[in-house]
Amino acid sequence: MSAKVTDHIDPFSTRASIKSKKQRRSQGSSHFRSAVGHELQALPHLKDALPADQQDLFIKKLQQCQMVFDFMDPVTDLKSKEIKRACLNELVDYITATRNVLTEPVYPYIVHMIACNIFRTLPPNENPDFDPEEDDPTLEASWPHLQIVYEFFLRFLESPDFQPSLAKKYIDQKFVLQLLELFDSEDPRERDFLKTVLHRIYGKFLGLRAFIRKQINNIFLRFIYETESFNGVGELLEILGSIINGFALPLKVEHRQFLMKVLIPLHKSRSLGLYHAQLAYCVVQFLEKDSALTEDVIKGMLKLWPKTCSQKEVMFLGEIEEILDVIEPAQFQKIQEPLFKNISRCVSSPHFQVAERALYFWNNEYIMNLIEENSNVVLPIMFPALYRISKEHWNQTIVALVYNVLKTFMEMNSKLFDELTSNYKAERQKEKKKEKEREELWKRLDRLELNKKNKRVGAGGSHS
Repeated sequence: MSAKVTDHIDPFSTRASIKSKKQRRSQGSSHFRSAVGHELQALPHLKDALPADQQDLFIKKLQQCQMVFDFMDPVTDLKSKEIKRACLNELVDYITATRNVLTEPVYPYIVHMIACNIFRTLPPNENPDFDPEEDDPTLEASWPHLQIVYEFFLRFLESPDFQPSLAKKYIDQKFVLQLLELFDSEDPRERDFLKTVLHRIYGKFLGLRAFIRKQINNIFLRFIYETESFNGVGELLEILGSIINGFALPLKVEHRQFLMKVLIPLHKSRSLGLYHAQLAYCVVQFLEKDSALTEDVIKGMLKLWPKTCSQKEVMFLGEIEEILDVIEPAQFQKIQEPLFKNISRCVSSPHFQVAERALYFWNNEYIMNLIEENSNVVLPIMFPALYRISKEHWNQTIVALVYNVLKTFMEMNSKLFDELTSNYKAERQKEKKKEKEREELWKRLDRLELNKKNKRVGAGGSHS
């Protein structure tokens, strides 16, 4: 029986046979795929087979599940689709509940079955004006089978019997590259499975770690500087959050460069809202690992500050607060001046959500302690904007928040507060005096001009 199965597919042959199969599926999304072959016939249940026959039956079922169907047509191959679905579910249960079934001969069949089902050319987006933040995604039509294949893949990787040393012949760099391409799937359900699968591969295959990081790096660089279109940025950042957490100290140059040349430029994208939470988490993870990076990160963010997009400004302010939550006092002193000049500008924003988000910093106890320790620098930067807003802002909520901030400043350092108040009022008086003088000057100039005009008119009249 086993000889028969081996004749059917030689898993140890060169990749040429696999390649030819993949070429037949080069348009292999659910939108274009069509099944090739005969109608499936249900095989006996694995639990009913004799122990000696179970491996061969397991391999036959894996081969049966290699067949892929067209799910864009809901009425074709209904019987075969149902047989495959039941078979996939049985395979999931089998490797979950039965020990010692992941023997060396089954590895190539398992990986090949997974590859046949999940690796495909993703369909182009049918809506040229698609907005991932507003529009519903196009869901994968073949999900009734794909979901179970992904579930099987995860159970395979997480099985206590799984041996990376056997699997690495088949789960290699080429396999990982194809897996990463699938992160561009519009279906969030698929991306969620891919995220977990890639994380497990990263954990179990030490030899693939540097390659995975490099390829994610390449995807991000292409996204930032070329396409600005890739659906799985958030999921890849989520994986990276865990990876960064495990980095050893001191950080390698490669990791520091990734932070400054990839993660910081990712803030530029118009679609930042889709992945900002994961991006901010990665940045904060880096700063918790190495506080010396704080100055460069803050300056990098200030350089990219979205002055014309209030929605992004609110995101940036939220991330700055997360950074300040973990900042070392010595690092705070290095960035306080440029940072609070920017916060002062945000507080003065006519967009009340930006102003409100900036004023929320004063609700954070740790940030308040840092400000208090450096009040001689922070207060003079913030005071003019706050005082002016308290008198002039159109939104009463903002005015109330500003009064609270001014009150905390007064309690923090009353002497400096009084000094700043009198200086501000004196400056305002000077400005008013200058304005008055300018007005008087213009009036005098107007009078002189009028006199000249009258003289010219008078001179002209006497001559005649």
